[in-house]
Amino acid sequence: MTTELRRMIIDGDLMPGAVLSEVALAETFGVSRTPVREALKQLQIEGLVEVRSRVGTFVATPSRRDINELFVMKELLEGAAARLMAARGDVPELRAMQVNVAESDRAIAAGDTERYAQLVHEFHELLITGSDNAKLGGHYRILMNQLAYNRLVRTSLSQPGRASASENEHQRVLDLILAKDGDSAERVMRDHVRASHRAVMVGLDT
Repeated sequence: MTTELRRMIIDGDLMPGAVLSEVALAETFGVSRTPVREALKQLQIEGLVEVRSRVGTFVATPSRRDINELFVMKELLEGAAARLMAARGDVPELRAMQVNVAESDRAIAAGDTERYAQLVHEFHELLITGSDNAKLGGHYRILMNQLAYNRLVRTSLSQPGRASASENEHQRVLDLILAKDGDSAERVMRDHVRASHRAVMVGLDT
């Protein structure tokens, strides 16, 4: 149930600040309170759950500082992943990324922001997997969980023109990886993350 509860938080089914009752969760999942308690402990370690003494357990609410710091780390990790992937040549993730970008173009043309949000997640996952660095991937996925990034992607894409700009940035990163230009791929990927970060912060202020 840890996996499902984690997904519910990351996807926004359980919003920041939501109360997490052991009794209610046990009833929802059809289990005793013991596995619920263990799941909540694990998610607390991951930064997704906050336990307030004598008050209760809640979905963590990242502060603006938390979000800013996490995006700085995201920029570093994804920039490094782009560089590493560019050095690998023709790998399966690269071909999958080409398919992803082509489908993203169609989603943007159709105005299907929801589908594009799914493709954004896939693009970044392909980048991390394509870097072929297990340590980087492990740190990245913990970071993405703490950001509840699926929810923030939608915040970013809600800004006028951001979806189209984001797709153009993905295309540029892909072109540079195909050209095996690791320096430029890292730079452009970092620029892309910073642009997404700015859009998220604007969205959180509106």
